[in-house]
Amino acid sequence: MTMRRKCVAVFAAALAMVTALSAPASAAPAACAAPTPSTTQPGYLVFDPACDVSGAAFTALAGAHVYTGIRDGAAYRVEVPGKWNGKLVVYAHGYRGTGNVVYVDNPALRAHYIATGYAWAASSYATNGYDVGQGVRDSYALIDTFRQVTGHRAGSVIMSGASMGGQVTAVAIERFPRAFAAAMPYCGVLGDTALYDYFLDANVTAAALTHVKIDFPLTPPADYPATWRAQVAQITAGLGVKAGSAPVLTPAGKTWSDAVERRSGGERPGFDSAFAYWNAVPSLAPLNDLPFLFGLYPGLTGGTGGKAPGNVTDNRFTYYRLSDSPLPTFAELRLNAEVLRVKHTATADPGLAGIPKVNGTPSIPVLSLHDVGDLFVPFSMEQEYAQRAARNGRAGLFVSRAIRGVGHCDFTEAELTQGFDDLTTWLRTGHRPAGDAILDRRTVADDSFGCRFTNGAHPNYAASPCPTKTTTPPQPPRM
Repeated sequence: MTMRRKCVAVFAAALAMVTALSAPASAAPAACAAPTPSTTQPGYLVFDPACDVSGAAFTALAGAHVYTGIRDGAAYRVEVPGKWNGKLVVYAHGYRGTGNVVYVDNPALRAHYIATGYAWAASSYATNGYDVGQGVRDSYALIDTFRQVTGHRAGSVIMSGASMGGQVTAVAIERFPRAFAAAMPYCGVLGDTALYDYFLDANVTAAALTHVKIDFPLTPPADYPATWRAQVAQITAGLGVKAGSAPVLTPAGKTWSDAVERRSGGERPGFDSAFAYWNAVPSLAPLNDLPFLFGLYPGLTGGTGGKAPGNVTDNRFTYYRLSDSPLPTFAELRLNAEVLRVKHTATADPGLAGIPKVNGTPSIPVLSLHDVGDLFVPFSMEQEYAQRAARNGRAGLFVSRAIRGVGHCDFTEAELTQGFDDLTTWLRTGHRPAGDAILDRRTVADDSFGCRFTNGAHPNYAASPCPTKTTTPPQPPRM
């Protein structure tokens, strides 16, 4: 999921253009082509892939060659280095809101791909919204698009994607296992509908702890957002949180923090700074007057995520913890007795409809990165995927790396570069790279968790500093 929604809003009134597979576009266009309507999605507009949404031309890096065009209502970009190694990276972007303008952009590691000999391709997808299935179809189609526009077939393909694109990545390598050689999701929704369960958990525990009665309408009436706003006003007052300002937590707010910490990945360093950050951040439009998590309450959409045929959330058997003590506390017993319970009416889809299921059955190496303080797509998504892979006997094909940041997809170029290089080395040599023991509760709670692969500054993250790395001084020769 990405913050580029502001760009979508700027161009939501624009027209879009439709073409067939285009000729090479290494040179900058004289001007951005006027966007024209999609030929596959009524009401959608496709932005010129030869231009960024800022209006700047998309041009090739030194020595590389670019191709742009539109195929089946989805804009695409392809870039091939002069000294191509025969390999391709397919990049899947994250959530872009529900506007009617689709546009393609570049992967964060674009320059590194080209410098190391990899070609890359990216799609706008033909739709916006949480349409993972469309993202999978359009990303998979890029392999054939690459062959058509370059005249060459990629020798191997690496799938990569951020946020919702992480789920696109996880689903694509399971649906088309022979098409990909390795995968690198990051900040990804690797637990499919478990993400919506987390949104449910955060909201229903907040309501229970502040004794505000809420409901979960499977078919929300038109005035439900106004009803929810009024209920959230009572809840946030009881918690001590307010969008746009640092929280001053009440006792109920501190208890809620404990509940959210455990539902988002467990006790871990830096959580207090993450909790403060995400409770000061406004939610997504049109509920951007609410603290972040409250604008994501699944009851606002009937639990459908805007895509599923029914409510995909369920907490009937969830036991909410407030501590790591072996025995339940009185506060936990009371919370679990009072919290609103919700039953699902739909599940993750085994195909590409609704919210596609992530089985956790990779047949290729997968290396993932996730911010430990991300409370939008929480760190627990990594743990969910690791558990599924382990149950399926695929634990050896998954490596997860924790990064000490609080933002969503808050990675430095160095962190992503190391991840990609280690993945390609794994692919080349068969030697599995190091990762973090994300399923070991004590390891995750340790003050040094996330230090190993964090490389660079991450604003707003506050925790005990990482141990200084020392080297053993050379010993004098023995006489």
